[in-house]
Amino acid sequence: MTRKRLLQENLTSYAFLTPWLIGFFALTLYPMFYSLYLSFTQFNIRQPPQWVGLRNYIVMFTGSEQFPRDERFFNSLLVTFKFVFTSVPLKLLFALAVAMLMNKKLKLIGMYRALYYIPTLLGGSVAIAVLWRRIFAGDGLLNLILERLFHLTDLPAWISNPKYSLSTLILLAVWQFGSPMIIFLAGLQQIPKEYYEASSVDGAGKVRQFIWITLPSLSPIIFFNLVMQMISAFQSFTQAFIVSNGSGGPLDSTMFYSLYLYIKGFGFSEMGYAAAMAWVLLIIIAAITAIFFKSSGSLISYGSGE
Repeated sequence: MTRKRLLQENLTSYAFLTPWLIGFFALTLYPMFYSLYLSFTQFNIRQPPQWVGLRNYIVMFTGSEQFPRDERFFNSLLVTFKFVFTSVPLKLLFALAVAMLMNKKLKLIGMYRALYYIPTLLGGSVAIAVLWRRIFAGDGLLNLILERLFHLTDLPAWISNPKYSLSTLILLAVWQFGSPMIIFLAGLQQIPKEYYEASSVDGAGKVRQFIWITLPSLSPIIFFNLVMQMISAFQSFTQAFIVSNGSGGPLDSTMFYSLYLYIKGFGFSEMGYAAAMAWVLLIIIAAITAIFFKSSGSLISYGSGE
């Protein structure tokens, strides 16, 4: 009787899990392994996939006499690495600075927190990307302000100049600091006030308190935000697509990896090559994440001697 009841309970549990299991296998696991198969094929949607082995990967990295190396692939990697390793640290710095300001006991503090969080809700949208393109255009709002306030002339069209186009997208990414700010704020509110009171008695100033109390206490949260924002930055697509009209220009200066993947897959119908690019991106993100975890052991304090 006990075994029968246990079996019934297990069956009931699996019945409730069935929708999730169907979604996981049909919408996640199967597409992943099918894309892995496609990465070894030549596939243009209109015709069945043709097995080509490692040709897609060879074209990416080395090329051959018959299939030259894809130079735009390396350029997209370079642009993406510049974007990730510039925007993520800046975003976290701004997020932490604003979180410390929002941790004060001020009037209307809830409204301030909501206002600072709004850019994160809007920043990834198409409308904001279009607005950003207009602000940094040659006749945009930024140049208008610089002309009126500082009487500057011959200002560049920031968004269409290869020297500055990527910087405008980095600025847009940094502007979306609301999500890590909220997480930092939650972490700051968990630090015991006694730590700061005891250090004040010992004569520690604000700078020493920040270095020796705030940063070590926030180290797990800093690490979490760093990993999550890094993964998100590697997958950035909407901003570059809208700002460059889907071309990655000017001169491929905003050709993010995900944008080039989209162009190869849906622009040139090279779905097999795009699938190979997707798996290369997965390996890159996994490798960098593993390096972060491997090197973070001595830098993170969990407050329990770990």
